[in-house]
Amino acid sequence: MALLLGCTLLVAACGGDSGDDESAATPDSTEAPAAAGCEKVAAAEPKDVDVAKPKGELDKNKTYVARVLTNCGEFEITLDSKRAPKTGGSFKALVDEKFYDGLAFHRIVPGFVIQGGDPKGDGSGGPGFSVTEAPPGDLTYGKGVVAMAKTATEAAGTSGSQFFVVTGEDAGLPPDYALLGRVTKGQEVVDKIGVVEVGPDEKPIDPVVIRQIRITES
Repeated sequence: MALLLGCTLLVAACGGDSGDDESAATPDSTEAPAAAGCEKVAAAEPKDVDVAKPKGELDKNKTYVARVLTNCGEFEITLDSKRAPKTGGSFKALVDEKFYDGLAFHRIVPGFVIQGGDPKGDGSGGPGFSVTEAPPGDLTYGKGVVAMAKTATEAAGTSGSQFFVVTGEDAGLPPDYALLGRVTKGQEVVDKIGVVEVGPDEKPIDPVVIRQIRITES
């Protein structure tokens, strides 16, 4: 199962290793996927990881940009340091540990979301910890919004390592998923990933791999 939009309706965030899949709710129907033209690569290997729970938060007076390099191209996420300093701080700590390097986008739902960041690669894994930060009450999940997945049983705003990027105009989700930021460059790459061919488990037929994520601050 996958952590994204809730076990059936949630974006799972995979905090600890509960065995539940983190995911965002799945829409009633999706359009048929189209070829994305990504570079052919080997499938991501599962990682056995156990990362210490980070304590730091983002500086609300700084700008943090995560550059996500994949075999389909690269895109940038500007972290929301003002509205989600704790969630962003946890994500940055994982990036600094090179946690995401070599992981995959394991769940893709055309017109809805792309989801990655699971060390197990099947939607059930996480970093061995979770953090909780209440999402803004007025948060909506429109195209380009990046948030953290969680299981259906976890509290609103819980996150581990799995994140999702909204590819539809409106994912129609309640404000339960921890805000991370927004795509500010390379939306066309996200759109490309969002239409790769997937199997019945919503996993890409041809792997979509995160080669690396690096964060700059200013």
